[in-house]
Amino acid sequence: MKKYTHRLTQVLLSSALMFSVSQVQATTLNDIFQVAEQMNSSAKRSQAKIDNLTEETRQLLSEYKTVLKEVEGLRVYNRQLEKQIGNQETEMAQLTVSIDEVTVIERQITPLMLRMIDGLEQFVELDAPFLIEERRKRIELLRETMDRADVLVSEKFSQVFRAFQIENDYGRTMETYSSSIELGGVERNVDILKVGRIALVYQTPDGEETGVYNVDKRAFEAVDSSFNSSVRQGIRMARQQASIEMLSLPIAGAGVVQ
Repeated sequence: MKKYTHRLTQVLLSSALMFSVSQVQATTLNDIFQVAEQMNSSAKRSQAKIDNLTEETRQLLSEYKTVLKEVEGLRVYNRQLEKQIGNQETEMAQLTVSIDEVTVIERQITPLMLRMIDGLEQFVELDAPFLIEERRKRIELLRETMDRADVLVSEKFSQVFRAFQIENDYGRTMETYSSSIELGGVERNVDILKVGRIALVYQTPDGEETGVYNVDKRAFEAVDSSFNSSVRQGIRMARQQASIEMLSLPIAGAGVVQ
């Protein structure tokens, strides 16, 4: 009996020991599976982070390359700007010199223009009195322009020069206009015919009286009626009512010009 009991005890102990070992093995395997699962999850998270970092790295590399291109473009642009600035500085220096020279020229040319206007005025007053009011008005406007601060010196000189050109052109043109002149102390309306500066003659509207301006006497004086027809024809020619042809005109102190 004792023997049987001892045997049973051994069997029970063996069973209990095997059960304990199985439990320990099961617990260990569960822990291993959990650890492995945790490692897998951690590895997935790490891989995801790596993938994100890789994508960010690609983006940063792409942005870096783009920035490098922009920097290189800016360097080229800056070099070009440096050249332009250098040229502009050179031009500014030249302009400064030119401005200084212009200032000197302006100081010199203004008195010259005033003398030119004085000379032009004297010439007009000594010349035959054709279009006299128009010519005097032109000189008056020149003097007013010279006093204006808003008109450039170049424009002032241009106007003075133009006035001289107009006076010069009078010597090559044929003109006619109506005017009032003094004849024998009486104001009379007449037609004036100017042929260059060769002849300045008048004729009454009825064509019955013709005269010439005498520069020495500085007055109009009547001439022989034989000039009536040619002067009348000259007036028609100046009005473009007749074709140009040779005329016989009275010239004071010089007889007749053909």
